[in-house]
Amino acid sequence: MSVRHLLAVAATALLGVFVLATPAAAHGLAQPATVYGWTPERIWGSAAALLALVGVVIGGLALARPAGRIGNRGRGAIVALVAGLIAVVNGGLVVVTADGGLGTGNGIAGGYLALVIGLIATVLGWLALARSRRTV
Repeated sequence: MSVRHLLAVAATALLGVFVLATPAAAHGLAQPATVYGWTPERIWGSAAALLALVGVVIGGLALARPAGRIGNRGRGAIVALVAGLIAVVNGGLVVVTADGGLGTGNGIAGGYLALVIGLIATVLGWLALARSRRTV
């Protein structure tokens, strides 16, 4: 495993830890009806959506790689699969724990984006993994 892949896995793991820690830090904060700034819930939803987007990019690159670079495709597929699953779980948690709709500062838009884009990243990672195993 190259240093670049280790750094990508470490960054994904750290982002997952920080995303999971944000709601605990924000617990108990009262919020007005309409919020215009960044709230911990919006940061959580946005981070989950960003992680999902990274998973889609890595999964797309892993799927587009030529068959001669099988090892890279397999690692990229696994990273995309894990990033997509983490984003789906966090997006679902954001949506389930939201007290209100759009504009309330609960990050529900980011949560829904993380759910949809995370599912796409998971499917791309799964397809790239299946293709890399088929060409071995």
